[in-house]
Amino acid sequence: MPRLALAFFCSGFSALMCQVVWQRMLGIFAGSDTVSAALVVAAFLGGLGIGSLIGAKLADRLSARQALLGFALCEVGVAAFAPLSKLFLYDVLALGLAGVVDNQAAIFALCFAGLILPTTLMGASLPLLARTVATSLDTVAQRIGWLYALNTLGAGAGTLLGGWFIIGSMGYVGALWVAAILNLAAAGIALSLRPRLPTRLAVAPAPAFAPPGKAGTSLPLWCLLVFLSGYVIVALEIIWVRVMGQIGQFHAYLFPTVLGLFLLADGAGIAFASWILHRLPDPRRTFFLLQSVGFVLATILLIGLWFALSYWPLDGYLTIDRWRLADRPLLLALGVTILLVSPPAFLIGMTFPVVQRAIQHDLASVGARIGWVQLANIAGNAAGSLVTGLVSLHLFGTMGTLRLLAALSLALLLGWLALGGWRRRRPEAGLAMACAALMALLPGNAAFWSRLHAQEPGGYAAWGEDRSGVAYFRASTDAGRKPGSFFIMGYVQGYQPFLAEHMLLGVAGPLLHPAPRRVLLIGIGSGGTPWGATVSPHTQLLRMVEIVAPTIGTLRQIASDDPGGPVAAVLGDPRLDIVQGDGRRLLAGSEERYDVIEADAIRAESSHSGMLYSSEYLALVRRRLAPGGLYVQWAPTWRAVATFTAAFPHAVMLRPANIMIGSESPIDHAALPGRLAEASVVQHLRRGNPRLEAPQDLIANPPLMWRPDTPRLGEVLTDMRPRDEFFLNNGIRATSVRAPELEPPAGPP
Repeated sequence: MPRLALAFFCSGFSALMCQVVWQRMLGIFAGSDTVSAALVVAAFLGGLGIGSLIGAKLADRLSARQALLGFALCEVGVAAFAPLSKLFLYDVLALGLAGVVDNQAAIFALCFAGLILPTTLMGASLPLLARTVATSLDTVAQRIGWLYALNTLGAGAGTLLGGWFIIGSMGYVGALWVAAILNLAAAGIALSLRPRLPTRLAVAPAPAFAPPGKAGTSLPLWCLLVFLSGYVIVALEIIWVRVMGQIGQFHAYLFPTVLGLFLLADGAGIAFASWILHRLPDPRRTFFLLQSVGFVLATILLIGLWFALSYWPLDGYLTIDRWRLADRPLLLALGVTILLVSPPAFLIGMTFPVVQRAIQHDLASVGARIGWVQLANIAGNAAGSLVTGLVSLHLFGTMGTLRLLAALSLALLLGWLALGGWRRRRPEAGLAMACAALMALLPGNAAFWSRLHAQEPGGYAAWGEDRSGVAYFRASTDAGRKPGSFFIMGYVQGYQPFLAEHMLLGVAGPLLHPAPRRVLLIGIGSGGTPWGATVSPHTQLLRMVEIVAPTIGTLRQIASDDPGGPVAAVLGDPRLDIVQGDGRRLLAGSEERYDVIEADAIRAESSHSGMLYSSEYLALVRRRLAPGGLYVQWAPTWRAVATFTAAFPHAVMLRPANIMIGSESPIDHAALPGRLAEASVVQHLRRGNPRLEAPQDLIANPPLMWRPDTPRLGEVLTDMRPRDEFFLNNGIRATSVRAPELEPPAGPP
């Protein structure tokens, strides 16, 4: 058992690290929006479900030795696929078909096809191992519990160590090689035990759905309960990610943190329940109590955190206006996540051995029974991901989704109470009343997000939430001195009145290009960059693409409330074409060319920013520029500068704003200060910010220039090594600090 547990630990470590990498690769193909992410997760879980079904059908027809060999072969198969997966998932799908395939069914089918082999092998491994260790009815549930506990703990370790250290330090391909080595280690450990195992079936196979002979242990009923439990826990996980993304800011380490902590706590709960399994009372009652207490505790902790954010010690570090990706705020956010996720995940994890104790009463069908239960759990996970991520968050928001989960938990408890009565089951009755109270007392979405964004009483706010994210504008109560803050997914992405830097990012391309008829803007933000981009009368089409749909809705609400303001002027411009979606996929899926392409400023540390700073993305942008076209982008780090200058033969860095302009042709940047001083341009910019003084001061420092013969220096960012996004592993050098060794040598003016 210890050696098999170690093998299954390695298997779980590898599986979840592969999942994180594969989701990133397929995110480039399917898009990094929530809909596409849910489709990728569903494809991953679909393969696991098929593997569970195959394992359920196959396991009980094998001897212990044959089942162990089957497990080892599964691990070898995953090991072989892992390093090769880049060829199809990235080289073919991400680079070749991104944006070309738009139909969601086709996207799901291709993701499923790319993952079907390894995920099927992963899903079949537990039924096969269960067959190997099933030697006695007295110990089978406990042994399966211990195996699954170590597998889940390995998965949590793989998610945390992979997300925090391995992927950031070694890149995605390096992480896949580590996963492959662990799979081979698991296979080797398993094969070393084969000589000790019998070669014949101990008992003849029996039907998995045979009548159990004990009331309440029906396998179909337990599959239904496990399905609902899987649904609830994944829905909670999605809510945890959304809320902690707002509190701790969305970054590359956030999702691995939430998922890894959940899996570690879940595995610890499985191990603890396996240890005390024979001392637990009626499995049915234990299951309902653990499941219900876990949900009620998760909700109370979430609302408690929401309330505590305004008080010491959280108010000084995790307030929405503070930068939270370094030092104490980052550590505090990690601690808060542990307290939020671990207790309920531990309790719900305890249900797994309890279910095994209820269903495992025939050694002849051990593999089939665990396979069917695992399939039900995976189906519940997939349903929780799809329904929560695509439907309930979209229609009802975060608090509405939590109410739906409370209603589901209440329905489960009422069904259980109906079988045994209220008087005999007072704890369950109390939990049912707690679920009903939560449904009534949970705050609405407006109140929840208002407090989370430190909205002052009586102040103006505009906000929106759907499946793609959360946007919130909070007007300043001291409008004469302080601008209002525009938050997108936990970050301050801009201000109103607009920042001069954001407007400069928008005007630079149209002012430098002699005839900017077609302009594409990736990311809308607070509206400052789009406002700048409307400056030229030559522009005939201004297309803007935004991935977080509530950003568009929030700006429209502001425009409706202030019809004479610049936001209303931008949104009312007849040249404007707004597209909600992934900007990189839009570029990949269309052959249209633009005179100017601009990207709104995005922090290098934010999650998925690497997709908009990589050399592959810039090569795609270069292909979509018309002859003489310009690409404009903020350069937050020197790696971003090195990548940009490697992509374009001609490049200019405007300082101190640190704005990059790239082109196939020489760039006449010397004309920009004069254009910025023109009366019409100054008038346009001051309508966006009446307090603006001299925009040309943002480019007053000598620019940096690269020509085709200028040496290119520094590390280049790629899709497979987005170093700046993994800032804890790679150390960011911001362009706000000069790096003379990376700057081009001075050339002729």
